[in-house]
Amino acid sequence: MKLSKARLALIIGAAGLLLLVAVVVSPLLLMSMPSFLSGGGTSVDCDDQTQVEEVSDSAASDIPTEYLELYKEYGKKIGVQWNILAAVGKRETDHGRSTLPGVQSGTNAAGAAGPMQFLISTWGGKARIATSSTVNGYASDGDGDGVADIYNPADAILGAAKMLKRNGAPENVRQALFVYNRAWWYVDQVEEIARRYAKSGDVKVPPQASEECDEPLVEAAPSDLVAKILQFALAQRGKPYLWGGTGPDAFDCSGVIYAAYKAAGLKIPRTTFTQWPFGVKVLEGEEQPGDLVFFNAGPGTSPDSPGHVGLVVSKGKMLEARCRLCGPIKVTSYQARGNRVGFTRPLQNPDVLEQIKKLQNPTL
Repeated sequence: MKLSKARLALIIGAAGLLLLVAVVVSPLLLMSMPSFLSGGGTSVDCDDQTQVEEVSDSAASDIPTEYLELYKEYGKKIGVQWNILAAVGKRETDHGRSTLPGVQSGTNAAGAAGPMQFLISTWGGKARIATSSTVNGYASDGDGDGVADIYNPADAILGAAKMLKRNGAPENVRQALFVYNRAWWYVDQVEEIARRYAKSGDVKVPPQASEECDEPLVEAAPSDLVAKILQFALAQRGKPYLWGGTGPDAFDCSGVIYAAYKAAGLKIPRTTFTQWPFGVKVLEGEEQPGDLVFFNAGPGTSPDSPGHVGLVVSKGKMLEARCRLCGPIKVTSYQARGNRVGFTRPLQNPDVLEQIKKLQNPTL
């Protein structure tokens, strides 16, 4: 079919217009490609260890200076997001400014007291406790006066940081908040406040807690043997804690380490108490992936007989199965954790060295 000159000109003009649109739009598509095309989400910086959130203008204008400094200080010291800590303080008592019963004295109808609204029983049984006495709770002495005072902002905020840490923060913030006040609407409200308090508008979690960072950890292992140990251990993340558990569905702190070494063809002691004297002691700062880090934690433990252990996966980070109420097995920081006893290297135990020789040369 023969086209007229007018029709041909029209077709050429339309084609040119489409080409022009493509040239203009293509860079925009590259800059803002939909997640279903680009793979979705944002990349994780696995080398970022700090994740310190900057203060937003909203937080600076809303939070009293004293409280803001305490949230930041104890958030950093204990290892939880300061803006989550601050959001709890806002939601509970407007940073201590509420005049409702139980904030400055006494308790409210639910039995909660102080600026962070601890139950007296959760705090330790009394509103004011001398720190020289044995405390079964979160009673803390933030200002160093020898008394854990539930109405004192420094004491209460430090106690709240410890409670959030024990129950999953900074990795599993929602679980930690749910334990603090068992209502999901409460969790949603606190997270929304925390986002407003953060300059980024987000609640950041430690990058090493992301599964996207597993492969870099394994690749950075000092040997193929350690890589096998880390690969198995990291694959257990998300599974529940079970006292005495050695898998495959649940583990306790020493059980997951025992299983990880076993997966690499090595046999080490099963329990924390026997793992502690087994490995060669390593000076702090010289630890490396595959080493064990021990803590004086749990009943019947002491600096000479630590009751909790984690597996070092990178400098400052460990994989641990902490406790039934502490959330699933996860990667967390050991640098901010108190009661740390020391490090050991099971791979330097003479018996393990013999096992390694046999792995390398099965004919021996």
